[in-house]
Amino acid sequence: MNAVATSSADVDAIAQVVAAVERAQQAKDAEGFLALFHPDALWTTAHGKVLIGLDAIAEFTRAVLPKDDWDGRVTYEVVHTQFLRPDVAAVKVRQVYHGPDGGSEGAPLYVMTKQDNGAWLLHANQNTPVQTD
Repeated sequence: MNAVATSSADVDAIAQVVAAVERAQQAKDAEGFLALFHPDALWTTAHGKVLIGLDAIAEFTRAVLPKDDWDGRVTYEVVHTQFLRPDVAAVKVRQVYHGPDGGSEGAPLYVMTKQDNGAWLLHANQNTPVQTD
């Protein structure tokens, strides 16, 4: 298997996008969250809802993110970045919702693409809850 050449600047830029996801989620900022997506993005929610395109993602996000039924305490951590090509990366994330009951955990996979301007955007994404027994 051949390794894909990557730069530390790209790794850092990807981590900054994940940090921006965290900030937008904590602030319940739907528009800030949506700004991180490619226009042709795909998103599968933790409950299996498939959203195709930014319009569908935006409609869902604007309906659920600003809800008052959670306090916004969530953290996101990049646990692995694998470059599929120099302009495509698979990013495994640890997502923890902190709550009075101890919270819950998710294991999103973000496939991100590097744009001509150098920005990395969320392109194909799957949010998966972590089951605890």
